[in-house]
Amino acid sequence: MKYLLKKTGTLIITLIIVSFFSFLAFSIIPGDAAKSRLGTEATKEQVEMLQKELGLDKPVLVQYGNWLKNFVTGDMGESYSYSMPVQELLQDKIPVTIALTVMAFLIILLLSVPLGIFTAQHEGQWLDRVIMVLNQIVMSVPGFFLGILITFLFGLVLKWFTPGAYVPVSESFFGFLGYLIAPSAAIALPRCAMGVKMLRSAVLSQLEKDYVRTAYARGNGQRRVMYRHVLKNAMLPVLTFWGMTIADIVANSMVIEQVFTIPGMGSLLIASISNRDYPVTLGIIVLVASLVIVVNFLVDILYGRIDPRVRVRQ
Repeated sequence: MKYLLKKTGTLIITLIIVSFFSFLAFSIIPGDAAKSRLGTEATKEQVEMLQKELGLDKPVLVQYGNWLKNFVTGDMGESYSYSMPVQELLQDKIPVTIALTVMAFLIILLLSVPLGIFTAQHEGQWLDRVIMVLNQIVMSVPGFFLGILITFLFGLVLKWFTPGAYVPVSESFFGFLGYLIAPSAAIALPRCAMGVKMLRSAVLSQLEKDYVRTAYARGNGQRRVMYRHVLKNAMLPVLTFWGMTIADIVANSMVIEQVFTIPGMGSLLIASISNRDYPVTLGIIVLVASLVIVVNFLVDILYGRIDPRVRVRQ
Protein backbone atom coordinates (compact mmCIF):
# COMPACT_ATOMS: atom_id res chain seq x y z
CA MET A 1 0.00 0.00 0.00
CA LYS A 2 2.86 2.39 0.84
CA TYR A 3 4.40 1.73 -2.58
CA LEU A 4 1.07 2.41 -4.31
CA LEU A 5 0.49 5.64 -2.37
CA LYS A 6 4.01 6.84 -3.16
CA LYS A 7 3.58 6.16 -6.86
CA THR A 8 0.16 7.85 -6.89
CA GLY A 9 1.62 10.93 -5.21
CA THR A 10 4.46 11.00 -7.75
CA LEU A 11 1.89 10.70 -10.55
CA ILE A 12 -0.10 13.72 -9.33
CA ILE A 13 2.99 15.88 -8.76
CA THR A 14 4.39 14.99 -12.19
CA LEU A 15 1.10 15.89 -13.90
CA ILE A 16 1.03 19.27 -12.14
CA ILE A 17 4.66 20.02 -13.05
CA VAL A 18 4.18 19.05 -16.70
CA SER A 19 0.99 21.09 -17.02
CA PHE A 20 2.58 24.14 -15.34
CA PHE A 21 5.68 24.22 -17.53
CA SER A 22 3.58 23.62 -20.63
CA PHE A 23 1.37 26.54 -19.64
CA LEU A 24 4.41 28.68 -18.84
CA ALA A 25 6.00 27.92 -22.22
CA PHE A 26 2.98 29.29 -24.08
CA SER A 27 3.01 32.38 -21.89
CA ILE A 28 6.59 33.38 -22.69
CA ILE A 29 6.96 32.46 -26.36
CA PRO A 30 6.72 35.38 -28.80
CA GLY A 31 3.31 36.30 -30.17
CA ASP A 32 -0.04 37.42 -28.86
CA ALA A 33 -3.10 35.19 -29.10
CA ALA A 34 -5.43 38.21 -29.09
CA LYS A 35 -3.59 39.88 -31.97
CA SER A 36 -3.50 36.59 -33.86
CA ARG A 37 -7.25 36.19 -33.43
CA LEU A 38 -8.17 39.77 -34.37
CA GLY A 39 -5.71 40.19 -37.21
CA THR A 40 -3.18 42.87 -38.06
CA GLU A 41 -5.82 45.57 -38.58
CA ALA A 42 -7.04 45.45 -34.97
CA THR A 43 -6.61 48.55 -32.82
CA LYS A 44 -4.76 48.57 -29.51
CA GLU A 45 -8.05 49.03 -27.66
CA GLN A 46 -9.59 46.00 -29.37
CA VAL A 47 -6.54 43.87 -28.52
CA GLU A 48 -6.61 44.96 -24.87
CA MET A 49 -10.35 44.29 -24.65
CA LEU A 50 -9.95 40.76 -26.04
CA GLN A 51 -6.96 40.10 -23.76
CA LYS A 52 -9.12 41.04 -20.79
CA GLU A 53 -11.97 38.86 -22.07
CA LEU A 54 -9.62 35.88 -22.46
CA GLY A 55 -7.95 36.54 -19.11
CA LEU A 56 -4.57 37.15 -20.75
CA ASP A 57 -4.06 40.41 -18.82
CA LYS A 58 -3.73 38.56 -15.48
CA PRO A 59 -0.44 37.26 -13.96
CA VAL A 60 0.75 33.90 -15.25
CA LEU A 61 0.22 32.11 -11.93
CA VAL A 62 -3.37 33.37 -11.74
CA GLN A 63 -4.00 32.28 -15.33
CA TYR A 64 -2.54 28.85 -14.59
CA GLY A 65 -4.56 28.46 -11.39
CA ASN A 66 -7.79 29.27 -13.23
CA TRP A 67 -6.87 26.95 -16.10
CA LEU A 68 -5.95 24.07 -13.75
CA LYS A 69 -9.18 24.45 -11.75
CA ASN A 70 -11.22 24.35 -14.94
CA PHE A 71 -9.17 21.50 -16.45
CA VAL A 72 -9.73 19.28 -13.41
CA THR A 73 -13.48 19.76 -13.79
CA GLY A 74 -13.32 18.86 -17.49
CA ASP A 75 -13.30 22.40 -18.89
CA MET A 76 -10.24 22.91 -21.13
CA GLY A 77 -11.28 26.37 -22.22
CA GLU A 78 -12.49 27.70 -25.54
CA SER A 79 -10.61 27.53 -28.81
CA TYR A 80 -9.49 30.91 -30.10
CA SER A 81 -9.74 29.79 -33.72
CA TYR A 82 -12.95 27.74 -33.67
CA SER A 83 -14.83 29.64 -30.92
CA MET A 84 -16.00 26.42 -29.33
CA PRO A 85 -15.02 24.38 -26.25
CA VAL A 86 -11.74 22.51 -26.61
CA GLN A 87 -13.26 19.28 -25.29
CA GLU A 88 -15.82 19.36 -28.11
CA LEU A 89 -13.03 19.73 -30.67
CA LEU A 90 -11.16 16.80 -29.19
CA GLN A 91 -14.01 14.39 -28.47
CA ASP A 92 -13.93 12.89 -31.99
CA LYS A 93 -10.14 13.03 -32.34
CA ILE A 94 -8.98 11.50 -29.06
CA PRO A 95 -10.49 8.04 -29.82
CA VAL A 96 -8.76 8.01 -33.22
CA THR A 97 -5.31 8.70 -31.76
CA ILE A 98 -5.88 6.26 -28.89
CA ALA A 99 -7.03 3.54 -31.30
CA LEU A 100 -3.93 4.10 -33.44
CA THR A 101 -1.70 3.95 -30.35
CA VAL A 102 -3.34 0.78 -29.01
CA MET A 103 -3.14 -1.00 -32.38
CA ALA A 104 0.54 -0.08 -32.76
CA PHE A 105 1.29 -1.33 -29.24
CA LEU A 106 -0.56 -4.61 -29.87
CA ILE A 107 1.50 -5.17 -33.03
CA ILE A 108 4.67 -4.61 -30.99
CA LEU A 109 3.55 -7.14 -28.38
CA LEU A 110 2.40 -9.76 -30.89
CA LEU A 111 5.65 -9.60 -32.89
CA SER A 112 8.42 -8.67 -30.46
CA VAL A 113 7.67 -11.21 -27.71
CA PRO A 114 7.60 -14.42 -29.82
CA LEU A 115 10.45 -13.21 -32.07
CA GLY A 116 12.56 -12.21 -29.08
CA ILE A 117 12.08 -15.62 -27.46
CA PHE A 118 12.62 -17.47 -30.75
CA THR A 119 15.88 -15.72 -31.60
CA ALA A 120 17.18 -16.27 -28.06
CA GLN A 121 16.38 -19.99 -28.23
CA HIS A 122 18.08 -20.30 -31.64
CA GLU A 123 21.04 -18.02 -30.98
CA GLY A 124 23.74 -18.26 -33.64
CA GLN A 125 21.65 -20.30 -36.09
CA TRP A 126 21.10 -19.02 -39.63
CA LEU A 127 17.48 -18.04 -39.00
CA ASP A 128 18.47 -16.05 -35.95
CA ARG A 129 21.10 -14.21 -38.00
CA VAL A 130 18.62 -13.42 -40.79
CA ILE A 131 16.05 -12.12 -38.33
CA MET A 132 18.62 -9.95 -36.54
CA VAL A 133 19.88 -8.45 -39.82
CA LEU A 134 16.32 -7.60 -40.87
CA ASN A 135 15.71 -6.38 -37.34
CA GLN A 136 18.62 -3.95 -37.58
CA ILE A 137 17.42 -2.62 -40.94
CA VAL A 138 13.85 -2.03 -39.73
CA MET A 139 15.08 -0.43 -36.51
CA SER A 140 17.07 2.18 -38.46
CA VAL A 141 14.12 3.34 -40.61
CA PRO A 142 12.18 6.37 -39.24
CA GLY A 143 8.47 5.77 -38.73
CA PHE A 144 7.30 8.56 -41.05
CA PHE A 145 9.52 7.28 -43.90
CA LEU A 146 8.28 3.75 -43.31
CA GLY A 147 4.75 5.15 -43.53
CA ILE A 148 5.56 6.65 -46.95
CA LEU A 149 7.01 3.31 -48.11
CA ILE A 150 3.95 1.40 -46.88
CA THR A 151 1.64 3.90 -48.60
CA PHE A 152 3.54 3.55 -51.87
CA LEU A 153 3.93 -0.24 -51.84
CA PHE A 154 0.65 -1.43 -50.31
CA GLY A 155 -1.52 1.52 -51.27
CA LEU A 156 -0.41 2.62 -54.73
CA VAL A 157 1.30 -0.52 -56.10
CA LEU A 158 -0.58 -3.44 -54.53
CA LYS A 159 -3.76 -1.39 -53.89
CA TRP A 160 -4.52 -3.12 -50.60
CA PHE A 161 -5.93 0.16 -49.34
CA THR A 162 -6.68 3.59 -50.77
CA PRO A 163 -4.28 6.24 -49.44
CA GLY A 164 -6.20 9.15 -47.94
CA ALA A 165 -9.54 7.29 -47.97
CA TYR A 166 -9.95 7.37 -44.20
CA VAL A 167 -13.04 5.57 -42.91
CA PRO A 168 -14.68 7.15 -39.80
CA VAL A 169 -15.67 4.73 -37.05
CA SER A 170 -19.25 6.06 -37.30
CA GLU A 171 -19.37 4.88 -40.90
CA SER A 172 -17.80 1.44 -40.47
CA PHE A 173 -16.07 0.07 -37.38
CA PHE A 174 -14.16 -2.62 -39.28
CA GLY A 175 -13.36 -0.21 -42.09
CA PHE A 176 -11.97 2.18 -39.47
CA LEU A 177 -9.77 -0.52 -37.94
CA GLY A 178 -8.73 -1.76 -41.38
CA TYR A 179 -7.49 1.67 -42.44
CA LEU A 180 -5.48 1.99 -39.20
CA ILE A 181 -3.52 -1.23 -39.82
CA ALA A 182 -1.02 0.38 -42.22
CA PRO A 183 -0.25 3.46 -40.07
CA SER A 184 -0.10 1.27 -36.96
CA ALA A 185 2.45 -0.96 -38.67
CA ALA A 186 4.51 2.10 -39.67
CA ILE A 187 4.64 3.17 -36.03
CA ALA A 188 5.13 -0.29 -34.58
CA LEU A 189 7.78 -1.98 -36.74
CA PRO A 190 10.84 0.10 -35.73
CA ARG A 191 9.85 -0.19 -32.06
CA CYS A 192 9.10 -3.88 -32.51
CA ALA A 193 12.66 -4.33 -33.79
CA MET A 194 14.01 -2.64 -30.66
CA GLY A 195 11.75 -4.82 -28.50
CA VAL A 196 13.02 -8.01 -30.17
CA LYS A 197 16.62 -7.00 -29.58
CA MET A 198 16.02 -6.08 -25.95
CA LEU A 199 14.00 -9.21 -25.10
CA ARG A 200 16.53 -11.44 -26.87
CA SER A 201 19.38 -9.94 -24.83
CA ALA A 202 17.38 -10.22 -21.60
CA VAL A 203 16.50 -13.88 -22.23
CA LEU A 204 20.09 -14.79 -23.15
CA SER A 205 21.30 -13.08 -19.97
CA GLN A 206 18.83 -15.04 -17.84
CA LEU A 207 19.74 -18.36 -19.48
CA GLU A 208 23.24 -18.01 -18.00
CA LYS A 209 21.94 -17.72 -14.43
CA ASP A 210 22.40 -20.47 -11.86
CA TYR A 211 18.65 -20.85 -11.24
CA VAL A 212 18.20 -22.00 -14.86
CA ARG A 213 20.74 -24.79 -14.44
CA THR A 214 19.05 -25.75 -11.18
CA ALA A 215 15.65 -25.86 -12.89
CA TYR A 216 17.02 -28.16 -15.60
CA ALA A 217 18.69 -30.35 -12.97
CA ARG A 218 15.32 -30.88 -11.33
CA GLY A 219 13.96 -32.39 -14.53
CA ASN A 220 12.08 -29.40 -15.93
CA GLY A 221 11.74 -29.28 -19.70
CA GLN A 222 12.93 -26.39 -21.86
CA ARG A 223 9.44 -24.98 -22.37
CA ARG A 224 8.64 -24.98 -18.66
CA VAL A 225 11.96 -23.37 -17.74
CA MET A 226 11.51 -20.69 -20.40
CA TYR A 227 7.92 -19.70 -19.59
CA ARG A 228 7.83 -20.33 -15.83
CA HIS A 229 11.23 -18.93 -14.87
CA VAL A 230 13.32 -17.26 -17.55
CA LEU A 231 10.67 -15.16 -19.25
CA LYS A 232 9.30 -13.81 -15.98
CA ASN A 233 12.69 -12.37 -15.02
CA ALA A 234 13.58 -11.31 -18.57
CA MET A 235 10.38 -9.27 -18.88
CA LEU A 236 11.30 -6.90 -16.04
CA PRO A 237 13.67 -4.64 -18.02
CA VAL A 238 11.40 -5.01 -21.07
CA LEU A 239 8.47 -3.57 -19.09
CA THR A 240 10.43 -0.36 -18.59
CA PHE A 241 11.14 -0.25 -22.32
CA TRP A 242 7.44 -0.71 -23.12
CA GLY A 243 6.54 2.12 -20.76
CA MET A 244 8.89 4.47 -22.62
CA THR A 245 7.65 3.07 -25.93
CA ILE A 246 4.11 4.28 -25.19
CA ALA A 247 5.35 7.88 -25.14
CA ASP A 248 7.18 7.30 -28.41
CA ILE A 249 4.12 5.70 -30.00
CA VAL A 250 1.80 8.57 -29.03
CA ALA A 251 4.24 11.17 -30.36
CA ASN A 252 4.80 9.29 -33.61
CA SER A 253 1.10 8.52 -34.07
CA MET A 254 0.44 12.25 -34.44
CA VAL A 255 3.17 12.44 -37.09
CA ILE A 256 1.93 9.37 -38.93
CA GLU A 257 -1.58 10.86 -38.95
CA GLN A 258 -0.24 13.51 -41.32
CA VAL A 259 1.21 10.86 -43.68
CA PHE A 260 -2.04 8.89 -43.86
CA THR A 261 -4.37 11.92 -43.54
CA ILE A 262 -6.00 10.60 -40.37
CA PRO A 263 -8.12 13.20 -38.53
CA GLY A 264 -6.63 12.61 -35.09
CA MET A 265 -5.09 14.98 -32.56
CA GLY A 266 -1.92 15.40 -34.65
CA SER A 267 -3.50 17.43 -37.45
CA LEU A 268 -5.39 19.57 -34.93
CA LEU A 269 -2.22 20.16 -32.91
CA ILE A 270 -0.25 21.39 -35.93
CA ALA A 271 -3.09 23.70 -37.00
CA SER A 272 -3.46 25.04 -33.45
CA ILE A 273 0.25 25.79 -33.12
CA SER A 274 0.19 27.65 -36.44
CA ASN A 275 -2.85 29.70 -35.34
CA ARG A 276 -1.50 30.29 -31.81
CA ASP A 277 -4.62 28.62 -30.49
CA TYR A 278 -3.11 28.03 -27.05
CA PRO A 279 -6.13 26.42 -25.30
CA VAL A 280 -6.29 23.66 -27.92
CA THR A 281 -2.50 23.22 -28.09
CA LEU A 282 -2.16 23.13 -24.31
CA GLY A 283 -5.09 20.75 -23.96
CA ILE A 284 -3.60 18.26 -26.43
CA ILE A 285 -0.10 18.45 -24.91
CA VAL A 286 -1.37 17.96 -21.36
CA LEU A 287 -3.66 15.10 -22.42
CA VAL A 288 -0.82 13.31 -24.22
CA ALA A 289 1.55 13.91 -21.30
CA SER A 290 -1.11 12.61 -18.89
CA LEU A 291 -1.60 9.47 -20.97
CA VAL A 292 2.15 8.80 -21.00
CA ILE A 293 2.54 9.45 -17.27
CA VAL A 294 -0.43 7.25 -16.37
CA VAL A 295 0.88 4.40 -18.55
CA ASN A 296 4.30 4.62 -16.89
CA PHE A 297 2.55 4.66 -13.51
CA LEU A 298 0.75 1.43 -14.42
CA VAL A 299 4.05 -0.09 -15.61
CA ASP A 300 5.64 0.79 -12.25
CA ILE A 301 2.76 -0.85 -10.41
CA LEU A 302 3.01 -3.96 -12.60
CA TYR A 303 6.78 -4.02 -12.12
CA GLY A 304 6.25 -3.96 -8.35
CA ARG A 305 3.75 -6.82 -8.59
CA ILE A 306 6.13 -8.97 -10.61
CA ASP A 307 9.20 -8.18 -8.51
CA PRO A 308 8.28 -7.56 -4.82
CA ARG A 309 11.85 -6.41 -4.14
CA VAL A 310 11.01 -3.15 -5.92
CA ARG A 311 8.26 -2.40 -3.38
CA VAL A 312 10.58 -3.18 -0.49
CA ARG A 313 13.38 -0.91 -1.77
CA GLN A 314 10.97 1.97 -2.30
